[in-house]
Amino acid sequence: MFSKSKINEPGPKGNETPAPAAPADTASKPASPAPGSDFRASAPKAKPPASVLSSDLHITGNVKTTGDIQIEGTIEGDIRAHLLTIGEGATVKGEVTADDVVINGRIVGRVRGLKVRLTSTARVEGDIIHKTIAIESGAHFEGSVQRQDDPLSGNKPAAAPRTAPQPQAQKDA
Repeated sequence: MFSKSKINEPGPKGNETPAPAAPADTASKPASPAPGSDFRASAPKAKPPASVLSSDLHITGNVKTTGDIQIEGTIEGDIRAHLLTIGEGATVKGEVTADDVVINGRIVGRVRGLKVRLTSTARVEGDIIHKTIAIESGAHFEGSVQRQDDPLSGNKPAAAPRTAPQPQAQKDA
């Protein structure tokens, strides 16, 4: 009874047809704030989707991004990313460095990450340097695993100093 509705608003009545308002102009333009307004600054920024390198793509060279990347093809070179996902059919031959690494496919080379996860379809031939690691049942891994507080730095951990080479190590060489 006290609600505001179109019935009470002034405008054409009865059999009168309203003049067409230019709907094409308003429909084609997305609603956007006026330039200089604070709307964009206060709105949360959406995280961009991960870049996907398709299964038919073969890259020879290094790949570096500050974002997220999903590899489905083959890369012969080093990869640096924030979140790196290696697809089931993907192959990487080189060093992989990322904050988060999820391996579903094959890596031949060193893996460095704060969080490293080998799924049941993973095949890794190389060393893994990590802060935290998860290896699912069925994953294939050949190499060494080493925990470091900062695995992304690329520095090898300080080993105990040796004063003389050990004869056993010389025999194996």
